[in-house]
Amino acid sequence: MGLFSIWIFLFACLSLFPLKQWAAISRATSKTGQVARGIEQLSSSSERPSVQGDEIHSAAATDLTPVADLAERVVPWLAKNIALIPIPKEHGRDVFELETKNGKLIIRASGSPSAAMGLNHYLKYYCHRSVSHVGNNIRPVRRLPALPQPVHRTSRFTYRYLFNYCTLNYSLAFANWERWQREIDWMALNGINLALAPTGMEAVWENTLRRTGYSDAEVLEFFPGPAYTAWWLMGNLEGWGGPLTQRMINDRVALEKKILSRMRELGIEPVLQGFYGMVPASLVKKFPDRHIVHQGKWGGFQRPEILLSSDPLFSQLASIYYDEMKQLYGPVRFFGGDLFHEGGETSGLNLAELGHSVQAAMLQVNPDSVWVLQGWQGNPKQELLEGLSRAHVIVLNMGGNDWENRKGFDNFPWIWGIINNFGENTGMFGDLPRIASEPILAGDGPYGPTMIGIGALMEGIDNNPVVYDLLFETAWSDSAIDLRRWLSEYARYRYGENRREVDRAWQLLLGTAYKSGSRAESVFCARPSLSVKGVSTWGTTHIAYDPDTFEQAAREFLRARNHLRSVDAYQYDAVDIVRQVLANRGTAAYRKMVAAYEVHDKRQFDSAARAFLNLIRAEDTLLSTRQEFLLGPWLVAANEMGHSDEEKSLCERNARTQITYWGPDDPATDLHDYASKEWSGLLRDFYLVRWELFVRDLDRGFDEPRLGKIDYFDFEKRWTEQRSVYPAEPIGDPVEAAVKALAITSWRATKSSR
Repeated sequence: MGLFSIWIFLFACLSLFPLKQWAAISRATSKTGQVARGIEQLSSSSERPSVQGDEIHSAAATDLTPVADLAERVVPWLAKNIALIPIPKEHGRDVFELETKNGKLIIRASGSPSAAMGLNHYLKYYCHRSVSHVGNNIRPVRRLPALPQPVHRTSRFTYRYLFNYCTLNYSLAFANWERWQREIDWMALNGINLALAPTGMEAVWENTLRRTGYSDAEVLEFFPGPAYTAWWLMGNLEGWGGPLTQRMINDRVALEKKILSRMRELGIEPVLQGFYGMVPASLVKKFPDRHIVHQGKWGGFQRPEILLSSDPLFSQLASIYYDEMKQLYGPVRFFGGDLFHEGGETSGLNLAELGHSVQAAMLQVNPDSVWVLQGWQGNPKQELLEGLSRAHVIVLNMGGNDWENRKGFDNFPWIWGIINNFGENTGMFGDLPRIASEPILAGDGPYGPTMIGIGALMEGIDNNPVVYDLLFETAWSDSAIDLRRWLSEYARYRYGENRREVDRAWQLLLGTAYKSGSRAESVFCARPSLSVKGVSTWGTTHIAYDPDTFEQAAREFLRARNHLRSVDAYQYDAVDIVRQVLANRGTAAYRKMVAAYEVHDKRQFDSAARAFLNLIRAEDTLLSTRQEFLLGPWLVAANEMGHSDEEKSLCERNARTQITYWGPDDPATDLHDYASKEWSGLLRDFYLVRWELFVRDLDRGFDEPRLGKIDYFDFEKRWTEQRSVYPAEPIGDPVEAAVKALAITSWRATKSSR
């Protein structure tokens, strides 16, 4: 095309553009630091490609104003010096470009998540600042760094996904809008554009069941308490921890609307809960002749039932459900919901037909809908996949190498994901070498053509920020990441400057806690016995690395304290690293205590037991210096969810039960301590008390026959029914507390300090 033709083409385009909108753009771009608004018109939602396609069209695809608002919330010292300019995708890939000019940062991006990722890239690698769930470093930079040359990045993956259902309870069960706003800002800063968001589904079900003939009281029996929503949505239980009140349900609706509005503004597609045949167990009483399949139990809980799609009631309920969802939350494209999650009855069922009908109901409400399925413990079953349209499915790889063993889930679109945390247990762990290399290798391998994203699928997100930083950077890298070099850069932006001792510490951490996917649970949190192998039924207390090398990392890290002690992120990491040291020492002290008892050496037993108990006390004191490690904020948030004292009491009991015996009200529950936490207050008043009961019982056993097993469940249940108040604000200097705690060089040196 010649120069004259290009000018004619541009003039024609501009003549079609509304004069007022062009004037507004001109005003925006003429003011320093304001957003440059896009000229391109948005495609209609009906033009969306299939799930394998390159672009998500949405109202936020070219309007980058929300990213300017995000910058004002997170880094106001930088916000006034940013210009945001929309650009097209590059060969179907999300893209951002960075440039500095006249002391201003210019971000060009194909959408809000890309623009926010670009902003975060500049913050991390040029301002040496960072934002995380646990510990920030966002102090103002006096003079904005100039880029030596423009930065250009594209995402090799269409989707960057966030959340496991469990995260919504282990991390966010009592989250208010302020907490959710921070979470969504963090999502955007990490380029996330697809996230699970099924808060407020109770109202959808409430309206659906009312139209099916349920009374208000019958409806409320179906819903669990606020700490157990995830397992209700996954079809594992109903009613446990409830009942919710109507006011609480209404609050959740209002919160969900804010969550969805902000996510959509920032270009993050929400995944809401689809109708997949799960129905209340009570439905069979109202419709005894319908094809409703009993699903048995999960973890001691009665599961909801499955209504077969061959029954006419299925399509009726699905239609009502989606109508109510649309009225409450607007149009939805992505739907979650898993048949037979961790069990259930499938014998004799036509899974292909059932899956086809579930998907058909989704497609009826939105022809572009996508069913997001969890790849976990053999699900989604192959027979189920055979009934589905590939163009309208995404499978989340959750369990290790399932993506490889199942050949890319039979070539369905899939997302490579990790579950690096279970139950939001406290601990330093994460398989950094795998995260740095496997997403790239998988994308380049035989199942790469259908790999469309990466995802963080942890059960709890308020831990191990290095894992999430690394994971979401892999989406913008075309080759495996040089992990040692990256960690050095990570340490620089996490703490604000390069320190050789901190670099050495992180390399040692890479060789210990972060070298594999092993997750050692803290013996402090275990129900006491002479043969503790794990805290949770499925966990382990085995430490898969050399604890002495880990302690060396702690000493190296704390050598930088005179330079970094004022940095919030450094303070958090100092406490967390030393907390892990104490937990590791606890395992050695426990073994010494048991060994002394078994050889009937009372003197050695008394010494070891005293040391073990004092390690718990020392850790409780250390953790009292950081809010992230306090029990109080968790209970305060639970109480704030309630309006009346009755509601507050219900919420607090939910909060206490989830992190202790979990449920049901059965001493033999397999779920006890699954969501254990090394938190100040919980260590002192719950875990320490259990171990003191145990030690006293063993001590008596030296002189008289043991009187029998201690009823730990009775103690646990009584603790969940209390309303005692715990501090919600930290006390003391976290760095000095870490130094002092580390000075307890071994369990032998621990002195009584109660």
